[in-house]
Amino acid sequence: QVQLVESGGGLVQAGGSLRLSCAASGRTFSKYTMGWFRQAPGKEREFVARINWSDSTYYADSVRGRFTISRDNAKNTVYLQMNSLKPEDTAVYYCAADREGWSSLRYQYDYWGQGTQVTVSS
Repeated sequence: QVQLVESGGGLVQAGGSLRLSCAASGRTFSKYTMGWFRQAPGKEREFVARINWSDSTYYADSVRGRFTISRDNAKNTVYLQMNSLKPEDTAVYYCAADREGWSSLRYQYDYWGQGTQVTVSS
């Protein structure tokens, strides 16, 4: 069983930056693909970024070039650095862990955090 706890959300002006963190429990964290998803009010949860055990990364088109996902296996933590934030980035951001795959599909992920709110004002 893996528990995920996100932190770092908040209110920021458009053009600003935030760094989200996701702390994971469990000894096999380094083997998992870790992903970030987000859900805006009235919308479905969507993929944002993922990183695998070898630090390969992949991003949604909407955030590529602005967001950076990284991980520190010694700290069992994955990060999402968000720069040049836009009002449309406003959402609850979720961290998730995939035990076996390399996917952008939310149903492939086995464990989820509770989410952290990010609000970008114009």
